[in-house]
Amino acid sequence: MNFSEVFKQSNQLCKVSPDGKYLATCVQYRLVVRDFNSLQIVHLYTCLDPVMHMEWSSDSLFILCAMYKRGLVQVWSLEQPDWHCKIDEGSIGLVSSRWSPDGRHILNTTEFNLRVTVWSLCTKSVSYIKYPKACQKGIDFTADGRYMALAERRECKDYISVFVCDDWHLLRHFESETQDLAGLEWSPNSCVLAVWDSCLEYKILLYSLDGRLLSSYSAYEWSLGIKSVAWSPSSQFLAIGSYDEKVRILNHITWKKITQFEHPATIINAKAVVFKEVEKRPVVGSEDLSIHQLTVDNSLFSTQSKYEITQLPAQVPVIKPDPDRANPKIGISALAFSAGNHYLATKNDNMPQNLWVWDMQRLSLLAVLEQTAPVRCFVWDPHRPRLALCTGNTKVYLWSPAGCVSVNVPVEGSFQVQSLFWHCSGSSLVLLSKEHICLCYVDAEEEK
Repeated sequence: MNFSEVFKQSNQLCKVSPDGKYLATCVQYRLVVRDFNSLQIVHLYTCLDPVMHMEWSSDSLFILCAMYKRGLVQVWSLEQPDWHCKIDEGSIGLVSSRWSPDGRHILNTTEFNLRVTVWSLCTKSVSYIKYPKACQKGIDFTADGRYMALAERRECKDYISVFVCDDWHLLRHFESETQDLAGLEWSPNSCVLAVWDSCLEYKILLYSLDGRLLSSYSAYEWSLGIKSVAWSPSSQFLAIGSYDEKVRILNHITWKKITQFEHPATIINAKAVVFKEVEKRPVVGSEDLSIHQLTVDNSLFSTQSKYEITQLPAQVPVIKPDPDRANPKIGISALAFSAGNHYLATKNDNMPQNLWVWDMQRLSLLAVLEQTAPVRCFVWDPHRPRLALCTGNTKVYLWSPAGCVSVNVPVEGSFQVQSLFWHCSGSSLVLLSKEHICLCYVDAEEEK
């Protein structure tokens, strides 16, 4: 593994263009665009205020920068650096901004969710969509970019509207059978819309494109319900993470549960491998110290770590949540399928130092990674069965069916990895600390 030099960023705003050629970062009110391979600056733009949100258009030709405090959106062009666009929502305010799939329309949600404004870069026309609901995920586009589903709240009831993205006309409008809709998401094949209720009621509904209710699923009543939802890339599975520390898998034919994955405090499954991170601080003799090492080489004093396989049965560290506090740290908060549908990774909030990997062909537990610190972020390689994770320290971790590896980030100063994501080719990782970014180049043949 090789690492690049370190660059500045603000608010974790760092995105690779969809075509993989450019890396855009925001530093306060500046937008810096680099060539991804050489890391040379190719464009530098100055915004009117510190940027709160940044997003590439789908064709990698435009970049949107939103400044929510001022109700402003600025759009920059890579092909024509002198061209730019400014959208001012004025006194009505702005809480979110995003591209439509065609990369030529911008959807702005105003304060108090009064409306969604659709701005066209081509015709300069404006469309308004009323009654958007303020929820976890209230807007989602199909993978082919043809349709948009919008959660709405009217007269104390939940509704869903499906729009055609070409001209934003309404295709379907129907009432949702939810008490308090919390989110919606299209399947990757664009055929089914999953809609789930708030955590106070366990209910997930599956609708077809024309608004027909295909199925409804509820695992239990009178307890906190759904916490996370994830589709498999093939659309064959829908994984539902719940507050009861279980993941339930629905199949795409009957929409019934085919299995459930539990997260026990004691692992006894003989087919599962438990990898435990063990730290080892290097012993440094006085003759090893030099002025250069003391000032530059932070790896001299950094804690090294490696994985050891734990004998079964293995105890998992559990944190008991405080019942008197809101948003209890319990239940499945994160789910992610690997690109080939073969594996599912899960995180249980009251076991924050553990990452669980499940085999979706055998429907069984495959591996558990026990870290020395809580897992902050994990993400699958977009092409290979390879999982990267970070825990807020100076290391990046990789898991694959071949095993686990812990790698120290060898940069000047302390680089604590807060989040990470893969380049679309799977050849490199972008690592983000609080105020900096660093690229980690992973060997294509490296499976660990």
